[in-house]
Amino acid sequence: MRCRAARRLRRQLGRRGAILTSYGLVWLLYGYAQLVTPQVDQRGLALLLRAMPLDRWAWCWIVAGAIALVCAWAPPGRDAAAFLALVLIVVPWTATYLVAWLSGEYPRGWVSAAVWTVITVPVLVVAGWPEPPRRKRAEPPYEC
Repeated sequence: MRCRAARRLRRQLGRRGAILTSYGLVWLLYGYAQLVTPQVDQRGLALLLRAMPLDRWAWCWIVAGAIALVCAWAPPGRDAAAFLALVLIVVPWTATYLVAWLSGEYPRGWVSAAVWTVITVPVLVVAGWPEPPRRKRAEPPYEC
């Protein structure tokens, strides 16, 4: 019985949904971490913090993660909001680190900008992939 339920969930979620679930959880956890224990060195975020306090940015991360988790269960084509939300929250984060590095305020800003960019690339790649067609149902005995 457990195998059948796992297969059904895996089939319903699909590969796009699995990526959205993974990234959604990471974004949720990152936002939560910024709320509970904000990063000590905030020089790289100075530009962002002028626009909005860090706790509000943390909530933006949490909302983006929640959107991804909800849309992970949507059919392909109806999950675009999740991919958009995952990328949109990273853009200001990356930009502020880049600006802080270029202005000399935060010498390691290029590292943070590069890391956030590279972390986001798979989201952009998967957003353009169609969900592969479902395999036909296997004949008994079923495999997990």
